[in-house]
Amino acid sequence: MLAEYGFYTVASGANEETELRVWTAMVAGVAALGTAAPAFAQLYPIPQSYGQVVPTSPISDPWTQYKARLTALARQQGVRETTIQSVIPGLGINRRVIALDHAEPQANSGGTPSMQPYIRTHVTSSLIDRGQSNYSNLYSGLRSIESRYGVDASILLAIYGHETSYGRVTGSNDLLEVLASMAYGGRRRALFEGEFIAGLKLMDQGVPRYMLKGSWAGATGLPQFLPSVALRLRADGDGDGYADIWRSELDGLASIASYLRDAGWKPSVRWGVSASVPINLNRSALRTTLTASKCPQVYKRHTRWLTVREWRALGVQPYSAVLPDSEMATLFEPEGASGSGYLLTTNYRAILDYNCSNYYAMSVGLLANAIARR
Repeated sequence: MLAEYGFYTVASGANEETELRVWTAMVAGVAALGTAAPAFAQLYPIPQSYGQVVPTSPISDPWTQYKARLTALARQQGVRETTIQSVIPGLGINRRVIALDHAEPQANSGGTPSMQPYIRTHVTSSLIDRGQSNYSNLYSGLRSIESRYGVDASILLAIYGHETSYGRVTGSNDLLEVLASMAYGGRRRALFEGEFIAGLKLMDQGVPRYMLKGSWAGATGLPQFLPSVALRLRADGDGDGYADIWRSELDGLASIASYLRDAGWKPSVRWGVSASVPINLNRSALRTTLTASKCPQVYKRHTRWLTVREWRALGVQPYSAVLPDSEMATLFEPEGASGSGYLLTTNYRAILDYNCSNYYAMSVGLLANAIARR
């Protein structure tokens, strides 16, 4: 769940999203950077003028100096001294995650790739079958979460399946070491310093250090939240009074629901519906005139908003009557003017908030439909 930070896709480049999990490019980048890893401390020294907090005593080693900065920042943010001393002095640099961050593929100028290959690898029979099994096994808890947050249970399971393969792959990296390393040598220092402090605050709230494991990009737990999101939106889904997004599936699912509700999820409304689109539809007249504040190239592929009734009048016919005529929707044609497309509701936008990629959001919606046997 790293939408707003652009980890899984590069959504702000010259063209549409480039999937970050293009591991061949990343491996090549890491290989190229590997021999230069010892030089990262020299490449990214901490200037004395950076920010407002500087060490009070001269320290020659840049990493030690940077840890002194993190210590001062943590104290400013009210982190307990026992937490600070249990973590920061022993922190090492994870040069691998810095290399991965610098090897992140950038958007290219070769146009928008087809969505179908991505869908085939992210809406698989395994994910569908295991999602349906989880739906049956967790049915009572899921219904309770759905009633509480108003979010479709199949959407929760689809995100859970996409993010961690239903809890199988949550990441084994030391989360605080990753965050400190990314802040020190990565490209988003302010972001990761804040996330590092948030990780310390999770410890202040009782989360043990050994539980704070995650991805190389700093996401943790079953919902793959960044620490600041975990602090704000994790939720208790199993009724034991504690929101444990690392070990409790229902807590993880409730936390995803909490996130989507916070992102504007509208209860009892589907994310979208497939539709036939006239080849001669005047698409230029339907282009949006708005520019999104984030991920503009993702939203640029959507038309302006019309009611379903207005879409029908233009010849765009939903294949099923799951959306009322009064519902607002935008048209998205993943493969271009091919005669098929999707009418998307504001709930699709909530999924985009979780991960700002049309590839991701469409695959979540389609996987959810398959899990619910729609």
